[in-house]
Amino acid sequence: MRIRVALIVAACVLGSHAALAASAENGKKAFTAHGCWQCHGFEGQGSAVTSNGKVIAHTELPYESFEAFVRSTNGAMPPFRETILPAADLQDIYAYLQAVPKPPEVSSIPLLK
Repeated sequence: MRIRVALIVAACVLGSHAALAASAENGKKAFTAHGCWQCHGFEGQGSAVTSNGKVIAHTELPYESFEAFVRSTNGAMPPFRETILPAADLQDIYAYLQAVPKPPEVSSIPLLK
């Protein structure tokens, strides 16, 4: 039983290593440097100008799925291989997108009531 608990704890710690090592501050810089903002806006809020500039802030995708999409997409977004976008930068970008403040609820904006 103790070994089982130890394995579960170890898996959680090792599995979340990328998230623990990532820096939202560095991610914001990488997001800008790699041109992500051109389609997704400076805070991952999407763009009305480009129809393929989807909202990516606060994505519900786990990091592994996010990475797989970014690396192998064949849609409107070109794939960003590791030679173009290093793994550390992508982890930081993911941390940045998760750290962007959420917009206020529509019901909390007096003009929209």
